[in-house]
Amino acid sequence: MADRLSGKRILVVEDEHFIAADLRQVLEDEGAEVIGPTGSVLHGLDLAARTLDAALLDVNLQGANSYPIADLLTQRAVPYLFLTGYDGWSLPEGYQAVPHLAKPFRMDAVILALGMLLDGTES
Repeated sequence: MADRLSGKRILVVEDEHFIAADLRQVLEDEGAEVIGPTGSVLHGLDLAARTLDAALLDVNLQGANSYPIADLLTQRAVPYLFLTGYDGWSLPEGYQAVPHLAKPFRMDAVILALGMLLDGTES
């Protein structure tokens, strides 16, 4: 798996400090360059404008949602994965088909899903 993430620029948007720190550590251990993490929609939009290979987005960011970031990533053709406590069917219709992992999640599941997303095998 490290080969798939080595050198990849991954945006992390997560407002829970410990989850964000764990994601950063695991992604860096897999050779990725982590952009962020941030728990802010505005900062996330700024970071999403950078050169990225993929992104991990928490849906709920301190009462706001990350959909504007998701929309920007879609416009830029950057694949992303939602990390959420919501079921996929409970997301707004335009986001139900976005790959997601339900919280709580295992870090190895994040790495596997991210690898599939980068390979284009996750829809």
